[in-house]
Amino acid sequence: MRDWLATARKTKNFTHQEVADKAGIKRQYYGMIESGDRTPSVTIAKNISSVLDVDWTLFFENQSNKMLLNEKEVS
Repeated sequence: MRDWLATARKTKNFTHQEVADKAGIKRQYYGMIESGDRTPSVTIAKNISSVLDVDWTLFFENQSNKMLLNEKEVS
């Protein structure tokens, strides 16, 4: 779950549908992104970030941390 994303959306008083419409994606896809089931492309991350005034790199922080942990386990 991307709690930070849900918080940003709620702060703006936007529904899933409103964010999705403004970002140019389907509501279901936005819901999957917010729940953490999907990771958006860089373009979509930037679109959503523009709508919600958040840093687009936040979408990829957990992936970077997982990659670093996996590299340490292999070493």
